[in-house]
Amino acid sequence: MSHAPMPGAESLVEPLRSRWSPSIFDAEHRLPTAAIVTLLHAAQWAPSSGNLQPWRFVVCERGSTPHQALVPHLSRGNSGWVPRASVVFLSATQVEDAPDKAADDKPVDVPINIYCVGQAAAHLSLQAHSMGLWVHQFRAFDKDPVAAALGVPPWWRILAGIAVGVRGNPAGVPERDREREHRVRARKPLAEIAYGDAWEVPWEGALNQP
Repeated sequence: MSHAPMPGAESLVEPLRSRWSPSIFDAEHRLPTAAIVTLLHAAQWAPSSGNLQPWRFVVCERGSTPHQALVPHLSRGNSGWVPRASVVFLSATQVEDAPDKAADDKPVDVPINIYCVGQAAAHLSLQAHSMGLWVHQFRAFDKDPVAAALGVPPWWRILAGIAVGVRGNPAGVPERDREREHRVRARKPLAEIAYGDAWEVPWEGALNQP
């Protein structure tokens, strides 16, 4: 099943055009170490704020110790499908200065750090799609106990999860998760997200565009 093309996506290149976030993964599939390394390299080479690379990823392969730390703290809506993914990457960034920060080090720029983590996550997800894998990113889990179990320093923060795997059999998942696959994909029209002469004044080229 594919949800592409959708209005506004027809002119995009692959894998941008057909990218979407399925919720039915094959719970038996294992992602080879080499494939995980490739995905991490994709994140590694994202724009990085002057090579600061203000991101970290915890690799939660299904059944591993970090995966076991994550699963009990998933939201009800995510608990049915996230554990089926082959691997989950937990993205994190630094949100405060470290206690041992040198006096001449620049202070942590939280907005830029978060921006850069988003870039790295996007690169990872598009690389995955180009490899025939599927990605569903999520934020609904109790991050504090997960961070504590993983030993994340308090000046770092886990931001989101990136579930990666291959498509599974819809018959093997609850109806709630099957319904996710059939939701209509839609986005706000460009005029609502692209401004021109002033804030909330649509850029002229965005008018009458989906």
